[in-house]
Amino acid sequence: MGDPRMKKVREAALMASADELEATFYEAMRQGDLVRLMSVWADDEEVACVHPGGPRVVGGTAIMETFEAIFSNGPVLVSIEQVRRFQSVSCAVHHVLERVQGMSTDGMHTAFVLATNVYVRSEKGWRMVLHHASPGREQDLPEVADFAATVH
Repeated sequence: MGDPRMKKVREAALMASADELEATFYEAMRQGDLVRLMSVWADDEEVACVHPGGPRVVGGTAIMETFEAIFSNGPVLVSIEQVRRFQSVSCAVHHVLERVQGMSTDGMHTAFVLATNVYVRSEKGWRMVLHHASPGREQDLPEVADFAATVH
């Protein structure tokens, strides 16, 4: 992360668990706090982010710029409806269903997003290396435990 704006991010506090890191990430989104949001990311140019319907964005500076653009419209009113976790000693993968609310000229709207967050444990504690979000649907709220059809 060679961008000078990332200096404060490098001073991020240690995160004791992937769950704590995830809570910090979503709280920063709800507050529109770019510095705090970027503090959860690993200091590695291979970190990646995919916003719903968007391209893959690689590197801390590029990711920061996308969230800066998002926050230019205000904080993101997001809550987690479901979390599925896989964790080893040094890696955690969280599959989450996000409920995102936003105001438009015709009132409040709710969108659902399916996201995968990947975290690794480093000398700085847990850090995010991937946030991959795809458009979801309200029908995704009830989880499908056994799905026999091939999806792709």
